[in-house]
Order: sequence, then C-alpha cells, then structure tokens
Amino acid sequence: MRVRRAVARSVAAVGDRIHAVRVLAGAGLVRPARPDRLVRSGLALHRWGPTPAAGYEASAARFSDEAAIIDELGTLTFGEVQLRTNALAHGLSDAGILEGDGVAVMCRNHRGFIETTIALSKLGAHALFLNTAFAAPQLADVVARERPKAIVFDEEFRELLSEAARRRKRFVAWHHDAADAPSDPTLEELIARGDPANVVPPAEKGRVVILTSGTTGTPKGAARSQPETVDPAVTMLSRIPLRARETTVIAAPLFHSWGFAHFTLGLLLSSTYVLRRRFDPEATLALVARHRATTLPVVPVMLQRILELPEETRRAHDVSSLRVVPVSGSALPGDLARRFMDEFGDVLYNLYGSTEVAWATIATPSELREAPGTAGSAPRGTVLKILDEEGRPLPTGRTGRIFVTNEMLFEGYTGGGAKEVVEGLMSTGDVGHLDGRGRLFVEGRDDEMIVSGGENVFPAEVEDLLARHDAVGEVAVIGVADEDFGQRLKAFVVTRVGATLSDDEVKRHVKSNLAGYKVPRDVEFIDELPRNATGKVLKRELAER
Repeated sequence: MRVRRAVARSVAAVGDRIHAVRVLAGAGLVRPARPDRLVRSGLALHRWGPTPAAGYEASAARFSDEAAIIDELGTLTFGEVQLRTNALAHGLSDAGILEGDGVAVMCRNHRGFIETTIALSKLGAHALFLNTAFAAPQLADVVARERPKAIVFDEEFRELLSEAARRRKRFVAWHHDAADAPSDPTLEELIARGDPANVVPPAEKGRVVILTSGTTGTPKGAARSQPETVDPAVTMLSRIPLRARETTVIAAPLFHSWGFAHFTLGLLLSSTYVLRRRFDPEATLALVARHRATTLPVVPVMLQRILELPEETRRAHDVSSLRVVPVSGSALPGDLARRFMDEFGDVLYNLYGSTEVAWATIATPSELREAPGTAGSAPRGTVLKILDEEGRPLPTGRTGRIFVTNEMLFEGYTGGGAKEVVEGLMSTGDVGHLDGRGRLFVEGRDDEMIVSGGENVFPAEVEDLLARHDAVGEVAVIGVADEDFGQRLKAFVVTRVGATLSDDEVKRHVKSNLAGYKVPRDVEFIDELPRNATGKVLKRELAER
C-alpha cells in the first residue's frame, strides 16, 4: 500500500511539472535568448530565489534597455530600475534599515512604491503596505501594533501620518512641488547618493504584510513569506492568459493584495507597468490606448465607473489591444460582467479569494457568460469545499461556509490569531454553494447573514438582483434592528443618471423575483455608496446613518 501511494505521489508530481512547463511555455517564458543573458538571468534567480529582488535583476539581464515602469514622471528601463533599487537599498541601509527590519509603505501607484518594495526585498527587510484611504486613527493603531522602524510615504499623507510616524525614520516617495523640498529625506536623494553596485542577498527573505480592508473592524496584518517556487504563478497563469513582455496598466491599488499580485506576476513575466496615482476611468482608457496595453487589473467598481462614462467618451479611445481584464477585490455582479464584456469583448477574468487565502476560484469569460454571478471554479492545485457549521462537507447546491487550501495561505495575523482551519482547509469568511459543474456562487459574508422572522437572508442575493434593474446604478443591503422580526432588510440605492425610481418599485422588483422575507422593508436613496480604496462598500457607515 505504501509503495502504491509513493508511486501515485511521484506520478502526480511529474504531472504537475509537465503542467507547469506547458503553462510557462504558453505564457512565453520558455523561449530562445542569448546564452549570456540567460546565464545572468539564471544567476539572479539562484541568488535571490523567486523574490521581487530577483525579478528586476533577471529582467535587467535580458531586457536592460526596454521599458519597465511608465508613470507620471516618465519611463524607467529595467536596467535603470536595477541600478536605482541597488542604490536605494544601500541608501536605506546607510540610514539604518537592516535585514529583518519592518518598513511601512504608504504610496499610491507610482515608481516609488515599486522601487521601495524591490529595495526592501534586496535588504531582506519586511514591507508593511498601508491603505491610502485609512483615517489617521486607523493608521496610528496599525503602526503601533506592527511597529515598523521607518515609513516611506507620499507627501500628501504627511498630516494623516503625524501620529503614526512619530519617532520613526521617515522617507518621502512622492512630492508635488519640486521647489518646496520636504523636511524628510526623499527616495530620489537616497538613490542619488547610494551605491548602485549589486546588493549582497540577505540570509532570510523579507516578508510582505498586507492589511485586511477593515470594513468590519480594525484592519489586521496578514503576513505572507515570499514563495519558494513559481507554482503560485503557474496557478494564476493556467486560468488567466497573461504573457511575457506585454504591457499592463495596473489600475487596482498596489497596496492591495490584488494589485500586488499583478505586480509580482509582472516580475516573472518582465511586464511593462503603466501606473497612474489616482484612478480616473477616462484616463485609464487613454493609457490603455496610448501604450497598447494588453492587461488591465481592476476592482469591480472601476468597471462600473468606466461603463458610466458617456458612450462617445468610451469609444474615443481605441482599447482593442486589451486581451485580459482581471478583476477581484469585491463581489462582481453578474450583470456588470455581462455589460462590460458586451462592450469590450470576452476579456474579463474574475478571481475570488481573500487577503488570507489568496485565491479560491477563477472565473473565465465563458463561465461568466454561462453562469452569471459565478466566482468560477478552483484552479489546479486548489481544493475548495463547502462545509456546514460542524465542518462536514455539504452536497452540491447546498449553502455553507467556504473553505480552501492552496500554496499561498497566509501565515497568520501579525497581531495574533488566524482564520479557522478544518482539516487543512482555511475559511474565506464567506458562504456560498457549488453547482453541478463545480462553479462557486458566493452568497455573502458569514457574519453578514440577517435573520429576519426566523429566515436566513444574505444581502448579496438581494443586491445582485437589484443591481440588474435598469434604473439602479449601485445598491447595498444591510440588516437593521426590528422589534417584531429581530432584523429587517434596508436597501441603499444609487440610481443611474437620468433615471427615476421609487421605494415601492424597488420592493415590487424584489418581491417579483425572490421570497417575500427578502424584500427590503426600508429603501433609502443616496448619491453614492461609501467605499474604501479597493471599492468595497463600507456597510458600517451605512448602518450609522
């Protein structure tokens, strides 16, 4: 029996390797190159392992004079980024940042974020990414808990960070007025006086800490070590057809796990990144058109903002180069996916996961067409199960808690604690069900379930239905206290420009399509939903209205 198991494991391992080679070849990563460049690239990977530090050293060896980063300050080549991040690493070291130290980074999408991340990787320092939409008290709480030695920040956040940055080393990544120099050292100053020579690899790789969204409480730090292999990238590339040496406009925030995932994938693919500090729907289309970008990672609300542009504005930009629009970060309504693909083609790929579990499922365009609202199916190497409250698997079609395992589960919260784990599978914190083809449908957060008159209701089902109404632009549903029923549903509705809608029409629409106990008893029309920087609706703010 042991021999059979060993043989089975060996066969599976061989199959996995063959699969990985096929995926990497399909992404254009296995192709002829000059022997000397291949040797230098291979040496970089050997020295650093699959880390951000290796990404630019390997790419500089093969594509030194080609564009690596394009932002509002101009273009940097791979060779320039390699030398600049060497100099920045030495400059930070001279300033007292050493292997194992923590450094907080509060930057928008620009070269400073990327160069800081690479330099910290070269030093073996730990990067803590701060959400640019956090309030001062949240930032102070997070920094007090995580205790970074230094903070790298954009000048616009100086006042917000006044308490958090107290008694810490401070470095400015971006400032607007060149004539009015910041009081703290800038990254450009560190680069100018730093040694551009190669950095000696650290004994231990630095970690990355990405914060949870904090939509239901204080943001937690989710720690994750750098991967030991390229297997996580293979998993993503097996379902999302990204290719080497193409151009990516990263619209999703880099500090968020989704934006950061495309940054790290781009390192393997030697992608050219196009960055803009603030998302603007028309400017994003213009960047895609100008740079003939093939990939546009976004969060769902960005798709909505693009579709809200006047038709003549959208059509003014030739975005026919787009092959892949990966989306994640919050729920993707089925109608939004359909409307976007009807206009821009079947280019949408929806990843469902969380900061803690990384990914769980990936929906391809065909799945989004065939099963609107689906989060897709689990990719190879990922195990997903729907469990009941006792941790027992539920059959197809039954709603339960979503559990998953893959190569990139987080190591635990930096402040202590972790997600629930059952037989090696980690909770995503959501509930949902699988259909007969293994496609997942997420029904809501397990802590958002509303019990109204003894019936269980998940807001996502009502939200998805109302989002398909022609007059509804955005909608959020919460539970509010009710003396008779315990809780009742309340809907917050943003109507489309020029549309009119009454609360009775909202209720009739729900009653015509769902059970009576799922009809909102209250409807409030508002100008916009409160959202965080990644597009998630801040329901606690709605509850406080």
